Amino acid sequence: MSVQERKQRERAERERLIVATARELAEEQGWDAVTTRRLAERIEYSQPVLYSHFRGKREIIGAVALEGAAELAAELRAASASTEEAGGRVTALARAYLDFAERNPAVYDAMFQLDGGLAFAAEDTPEALKDGFAALLETLRDVAGEGVEPGLFTEVFWASLHGLATLTRAGRLPAGDAEARVGLLVGRLAVVRPGKAYGQLG
Repeated sequence: MSVQERKQRERAERERLIVATARELAEEQGWDAVTTRRLAERIEYSQPVLYSHFRGKREIIGAVALEGAAELAAELRAASASTEEAGGRVTALARAYLDFAERNPAVYDAMFQLDGGLAFAAEDTPEALKDGFAALLETLRDVAGEGVEPGLFTEVFWASLHGLATLTRAGRLPAGDAEARVGLLVGRLAVVRPGKAYGQLG
Protein backbone atom coordinates (compact mmCIF):
# COMPACT_ATOMS: atom_id res chain seq x y z
CA MET A 1 0.00 0.00 0.00
CA SER A 2 1.37 3.40 -0.98
CA VAL A 3 1.67 6.32 1.42
CA GLN A 4 -1.12 8.10 -0.45
CA GLU A 5 -3.42 5.08 -0.23
CA ARG A 6 -2.75 4.74 3.49
CA LYS A 7 -3.52 8.41 4.05
CA GLN A 8 -6.77 8.09 2.11
CA ARG A 9 -7.78 5.05 4.14
CA GLU A 10 -6.95 6.80 7.41
CA ARG A 11 -8.98 9.82 6.32
CA ALA A 12 -11.97 7.63 5.46
CA GLU A 13 -11.70 5.91 8.83
CA ARG A 14 -11.64 9.27 10.63
CA GLU A 15 -14.73 10.38 8.72
CA ARG A 16 -16.57 7.16 9.63
CA LEU A 17 -15.65 7.68 13.29
CA ILE A 18 -16.86 11.29 13.26
CA VAL A 19 -20.17 10.30 11.67
CA ALA A 20 -20.66 7.33 14.01
CA THR A 21 -19.91 9.44 17.06
CA ALA A 22 -22.25 12.23 15.95
CA ARG A 23 -24.98 9.70 15.34
CA GLU A 24 -24.44 8.08 18.73
CA LEU A 25 -24.48 11.41 20.53
CA ALA A 26 -27.60 12.55 18.68
CA GLU A 27 -29.48 9.35 19.50
CA GLU A 28 -28.47 9.66 23.16
CA GLN A 29 -29.06 13.38 23.72
CA GLY A 30 -30.57 14.91 20.59
CA TRP A 31 -29.00 16.93 17.81
CA ASP A 32 -28.64 20.03 19.99
CA ALA A 33 -25.97 18.12 21.92
CA VAL A 34 -23.90 17.53 18.78
CA THR A 35 -21.26 20.25 18.58
CA THR A 36 -17.78 20.15 17.13
CA ARG A 37 -16.37 20.71 20.60
CA ARG A 38 -18.20 17.73 22.08
CA LEU A 39 -17.34 15.55 19.10
CA ALA A 40 -13.69 16.50 19.42
CA GLU A 41 -13.76 15.58 23.10
CA ARG A 42 -15.43 12.21 22.49
CA ILE A 43 -13.16 11.04 19.71
CA GLU A 44 -10.05 12.84 20.96
CA TYR A 45 -9.43 14.79 17.78
CA SER A 46 -8.80 18.50 17.67
CA GLN A 47 -11.52 20.73 16.27
CA PRO A 48 -9.29 21.68 13.30
CA VAL A 49 -9.10 17.97 12.41
CA LEU A 50 -12.90 17.79 12.46
CA TYR A 51 -13.13 20.86 10.24
CA SER A 52 -10.70 19.28 7.80
CA HIS A 53 -13.36 16.62 7.18
CA PHE A 54 -16.61 18.53 7.64
CA ARG A 55 -17.13 22.28 7.42
CA GLY A 56 -19.59 22.18 10.29
CA LYS A 57 -22.56 20.47 11.89
CA ARG A 58 -24.70 20.83 8.77
CA GLU A 59 -22.35 18.63 6.75
CA ILE A 60 -22.19 16.09 9.57
CA ILE A 61 -25.99 15.93 9.62
CA GLY A 62 -25.89 15.38 5.86
CA ALA A 63 -23.40 12.53 6.23
CA VAL A 64 -25.57 10.86 8.87
CA ALA A 65 -28.58 11.29 6.59
CA LEU A 66 -26.83 9.57 3.69
CA GLU A 67 -25.74 6.71 5.92
CA GLY A 68 -29.29 6.38 7.23
CA ALA A 69 -30.75 6.41 3.72
CA ALA A 70 -28.52 3.50 2.72
CA GLU A 71 -29.52 1.53 5.80
CA LEU A 72 -33.21 2.26 5.29
CA ALA A 73 -33.05 1.16 1.65
CA ALA A 74 -31.45 -2.14 2.65
CA GLU A 75 -34.07 -2.76 5.34
CA LEU A 76 -36.94 -1.94 2.99
CA ARG A 77 -35.66 -4.32 0.34
CA ALA A 78 -35.13 -7.09 2.87
CA ALA A 79 -38.63 -6.63 4.26
CA SER A 80 -40.36 -6.58 0.88
CA ALA A 81 -38.44 -9.70 -0.20
CA SER A 82 -39.82 -11.62 2.77
CA THR A 83 -42.99 -12.65 0.89
CA GLU A 84 -44.17 -13.07 -2.68
CA GLU A 85 -47.73 -11.88 -2.08
CA ALA A 86 -48.20 -8.24 -3.13
CA GLY A 87 -50.21 -7.07 -0.15
CA GLY A 88 -47.81 -8.79 2.21
CA ARG A 89 -44.85 -7.11 0.57
CA VAL A 90 -46.41 -3.66 0.91
CA THR A 91 -47.35 -4.32 4.54
CA ALA A 92 -43.83 -5.54 5.31
CA LEU A 93 -42.41 -2.46 3.59
CA ALA A 94 -44.59 -0.13 5.65
CA ARG A 95 -43.72 -1.87 8.91
CA ALA A 96 -40.01 -1.78 8.11
CA TYR A 97 -40.15 1.95 7.37
CA LEU A 98 -41.98 2.76 10.60
CA ASP A 99 -39.74 0.45 12.63
CA PHE A 100 -36.64 2.17 11.24
CA ALA A 101 -38.01 5.61 12.13
CA GLU A 102 -38.83 4.44 15.67
CA ARG A 103 -35.47 2.77 16.27
CA ASN A 104 -33.38 5.60 14.82
CA PRO A 105 -35.12 8.89 15.67
CA ALA A 106 -32.02 11.09 15.38
CA VAL A 107 -31.00 9.52 12.08
CA TYR A 108 -34.56 9.89 10.80
CA ASP A 109 -34.51 13.56 11.78
CA ALA A 110 -31.22 14.01 9.94
CA MET A 111 -32.78 12.46 6.85
CA PHE A 112 -36.11 14.29 6.79
CA GLN A 113 -36.36 17.03 9.42
CA LEU A 114 -33.01 18.81 9.64
CA ASP A 115 -30.96 20.78 7.15
CA GLY A 116 -28.08 18.59 6.08
CA GLY A 117 -27.44 20.53 2.90
CA LEU A 118 -28.83 17.73 0.74
CA ALA A 119 -31.06 18.22 -2.28
CA PHE A 120 -34.23 16.18 -2.63
CA ALA A 121 -36.07 15.55 -5.90
CA ALA A 122 -33.40 17.38 -7.90
CA GLU A 123 -30.69 16.59 -10.42
CA ASP A 124 -28.02 16.82 -7.75
CA THR A 125 -29.84 14.60 -5.24
CA PRO A 126 -27.22 12.20 -3.77
CA GLU A 127 -27.42 8.61 -4.97
CA ALA A 128 -28.14 7.27 -1.47
CA LEU A 129 -31.31 9.36 -1.26
CA LYS A 130 -32.37 8.32 -4.76
CA ASP A 131 -31.82 4.70 -3.81
CA GLY A 132 -33.94 5.09 -0.68
CA PHE A 133 -36.82 6.26 -2.83
CA ALA A 134 -36.12 3.50 -5.35
CA ALA A 135 -36.42 0.92 -2.56
CA LEU A 136 -39.98 2.13 -1.97
CA LEU A 137 -40.81 2.37 -5.67
CA GLU A 138 -39.65 -1.17 -6.42
CA THR A 139 -42.42 -2.59 -4.24
CA LEU A 140 -45.08 0.07 -4.69
CA ARG A 141 -45.04 0.42 -8.49
CA ASP A 142 -47.13 -2.72 -8.93
CA VAL A 143 -49.84 -1.66 -6.50
CA ALA A 144 -50.29 1.94 -7.63
CA GLY A 145 -53.44 1.13 -9.56
CA GLU A 146 -54.40 1.50 -13.19
CA GLY A 147 -53.67 4.92 -14.65
CA VAL A 148 -51.65 6.06 -11.59
CA GLU A 149 -48.07 7.16 -12.14
CA PRO A 150 -45.97 4.86 -9.88
CA GLY A 151 -43.55 7.59 -8.79
CA LEU A 152 -46.39 9.87 -7.74
CA PHE A 153 -48.09 7.03 -5.88
CA THR A 154 -44.82 6.25 -4.11
CA GLU A 155 -44.52 9.90 -3.03
CA VAL A 156 -48.03 9.82 -1.53
CA PHE A 157 -47.43 6.49 0.22
CA TRP A 158 -44.08 7.72 1.55
CA ALA A 159 -45.68 10.95 2.78
CA SER A 160 -48.29 8.87 4.59
CA LEU A 161 -45.63 6.75 6.27
CA HIS A 162 -43.68 9.86 7.23
CA GLY A 163 -46.80 11.38 8.77
CA LEU A 164 -47.50 8.24 10.78
CA ALA A 165 -43.88 8.06 11.95
CA THR A 166 -43.60 11.68 13.05
CA LEU A 167 -47.08 12.03 14.58
CA THR A 168 -46.74 8.78 16.55
CA ARG A 169 -43.32 9.78 17.85
CA ALA A 170 -44.63 13.20 18.88
CA GLY A 171 -47.40 11.54 20.87
CA ARG A 172 -50.10 12.94 18.59
CA LEU A 173 -51.32 9.43 17.69
CA PRO A 174 -51.85 6.56 20.17
CA ALA A 175 -49.06 4.03 19.73
CA GLY A 176 -51.41 1.10 20.36
CA ASP A 177 -53.19 1.58 17.04
CA ALA A 178 -50.04 1.51 14.89
CA GLU A 179 -50.78 -1.86 13.30
CA ALA A 180 -54.36 -0.86 12.49
CA ARG A 181 -53.08 2.28 10.74
CA VAL A 182 -50.70 0.22 8.61
CA GLY A 183 -53.58 -2.04 7.66
CA LEU A 184 -55.72 0.91 6.63
CA LEU A 185 -52.92 2.54 4.68
CA VAL A 186 -52.15 -0.60 2.72
CA GLY A 187 -55.78 -1.62 2.31
CA ARG A 188 -57.00 1.74 1.07
CA LEU A 189 -54.06 2.89 -1.04
CA ALA A 190 -52.52 -0.26 -2.49
CA VAL A 191 -54.47 -1.88 -5.32
CA VAL A 192 -53.91 -5.58 -4.75
CA ARG A 193 -55.86 -8.13 -6.75
CA PRO A 194 -56.72 -11.26 -4.73
CA GLY A 195 -54.74 -14.33 -5.68
CA LYS A 196 -52.06 -12.40 -7.51
CA ALA A 197 -48.43 -12.61 -6.52
CA TYR A 198 -46.10 -9.66 -6.58
CA GLY A 199 -45.01 -8.93 -10.11
CA GLN A 200 -48.18 -10.50 -11.55
CA LEU A 201 -50.61 -7.66 -11.07
CA GLY A 202 -50.84 -6.61 -14.69
